[in-house]
Amino acid sequence: MNQSILTLDTAGRLGEGRLTFAERVNYLKQYGSHSQSFSSLQPDMEYFDLPGVGYMGYMRKWGINFVLADPITAPDYFEHILTAYHQRFPNTCYIQVSRPVVDILHRKFGFFGTEVGKECRVDLASWNLTGKKKQILRTAINQAEKRGITVKERFSDDHTRDISEAWIKTRKCKRQEIRFMIRPMDMSYRENERHFYAYQDGRAVGFIYFDPIYANNQIISYVPNISRANADFKQGIFYTLMTHAMDVFKAEGVPALDLGFIPLSLDPAPEAQEARLLKRSLQLVYERGTFLYNFKGLEFTKSRFRGETTKTYCCHRGALPWLEFLAMLKLTRVA
Repeated sequence: MNQSILTLDTAGRLGEGRLTFAERVNYLKQYGSHSQSFSSLQPDMEYFDLPGVGYMGYMRKWGINFVLADPITAPDYFEHILTAYHQRFPNTCYIQVSRPVVDILHRKFGFFGTEVGKECRVDLASWNLTGKKKQILRTAINQAEKRGITVKERFSDDHTRDISEAWIKTRKCKRQEIRFMIRPMDMSYRENERHFYAYQDGRAVGFIYFDPIYANNQIISYVPNISRANADFKQGIFYTLMTHAMDVFKAEGVPALDLGFIPLSLDPAPEAQEARLLKRSLQLVYERGTFLYNFKGLEFTKSRFRGETTKTYCCHRGALPWLEFLAMLKLTRVA
């Protein structure tokens, strides 16, 4: 990347322009190594672009901007693009960002960086189904086989909407699909998206959509961004679909499989830049908020794959960003 492309306007700020969609896709394939990078191209997203550097995707609610994940640029340019963005949009929350982004925003602009969960990645080169912790995976696969479940990869729609609508009715949030932190099923950009369906008696009973994760124009991982199943099968069908897809990706030479966000899976030890009262509140929600979301169940499900976890954060201006969190719930359609 040529640093001379970074220009200064008359106010001494980093210059900005507009990227074309094709240019954003090129940056995604070069630098889209975050599990949410592909989701930056979902409908209704707005963009902060620095031509020659990269872009950031965000949505707006109640006058507050919400940036999704790390900037789509080289890590060496994180500080450049975050500085330029902050000069234009200081009233922002940064959702599901990595520690390097936290460090920049805390050091330069005094943001808090509070852990909101974990990310998890499985090394496919060493992936297998052996071990006591993976017994639940083997049991699910055996039960699926006894019920005549088979898994196939296909890109065409196969009762997808019917399965999804029935599945949503079983969720605590029944009104409509969540957006922003979970990208919608229907996207105009779908390059390298992978679909795996589970079948029983020739009819689809569940599916997972996998999104690509990139580095240097290569797919380095996939992440299961959307999963749905007939309510009769519960999580067992997820395990069967996941393990089948992981075997396919491993055979193709894909290095890893990301499991995505594990919300409120928190390290109890506080960090210096965290808002401690907010973190204690999030821990309380994890312990007592099952009526809102099955946080413990999701954490247990993803832990069965025995991946390596890393912390993920929310960066916010105030120590108790209740307005921002309420706005985000409205933005994502959770509330």
